Amino acid sequence: MAGKKLETIRSSRAWEVARTQHGVVSRRNLLELGFTSSAIEHRLRTGRLRPLAQGVYVVGWPQSDRRQQWMAAVLACGETACLSHRSAAALWRITKDASGPIDVTVRRHTDLHRPALRIRVRCGLPRADVTVLDGIPITTPARTLLDLATVLDAKALERAVNEADKHDRIDPEALRAKLDTYVGQPGVRRLRTLLDRLTFRLSDTELEVLFRPIAAKVGLPTPLAKEIVNGFEVDFYWPQLGLVVETDGWRYHRTASAQTRDALRDQTHTASGLTTLRFSHCQVAHEPGHVLQILARTTANLQRG
Repeated sequence: MAGKKLETIRSSRAWEVARTQHGVVSRRNLLELGFTSSAIEHRLRTGRLRPLAQGVYVVGWPQSDRRQQWMAAVLACGETACLSHRSAAALWRITKDASGPIDVTVRRHTDLHRPALRIRVRCGLPRADVTVLDGIPITTPARTLLDLATVLDAKALERAVNEADKHDRIDPEALRAKLDTYVGQPGVRRLRTLLDRLTFRLSDTELEVLFRPIAAKVGLPTPLAKEIVNGFEVDFYWPQLGLVVETDGWRYHRTASAQTRDALRDQTHTASGLTTLRFSHCQVAHEPGHVLQILARTTANLQRG
């Protein structure tokens, strides 16, 4: 009777562990709970445990849940393992693509190989760069973005930085500061270059110096600058055309209140019959040809109208 009670307690504890790990337990978990190898084999034969990966089992039936697969991948690689790179980005909702091999980083020397896993050995990965999300060990958002900088193209990396900001994982300013602790590591230079472009901002004087010649090439007269229109201060305004040009120092404003204010401003201008164009400071400084083309086409349409 006592043996049966002990077995029930062990099974209950195993289920509790599995519940916190998306229904998954490792052989190491079970051995630590007091299960013998024969007890584990018995449960496998009777279907109470089902193999999900080498040394990893699901309690009951496997689910078609990506988190369960990520949890199993980490458990299969040992206690120093964590989700990283593209897989970590997907769990953080920094990227949407979770296809392909699961990326796992192991912070110890090993020649471990597992089917459908992309295992990276990084003994020097600081413990501070690993956290837990939804019960799954995972690289921090900053480290994940640094890792992505070594595997993604420029556009995909920019989207990832924007998504991390949008979902409040880490904003560009905090990420830029964090890069100071990663000096010399792969990906740092690419992220610094990208962040400089995303957060690039001209002074009002510099902006006017660069933008006015573009407008002049289009054939526009000197615009009114910092004029109050419909109760809002605008960057450049041509009342004879009903044209407003706004410039943003960031790819988008992160706070909900700023987004709401921008939307309200544009809606108010549109409702009053004005046309609003938005350019980033980076576009004005580094992509003047694009700014000129859009401004010229818009001006032509307004003049015909």
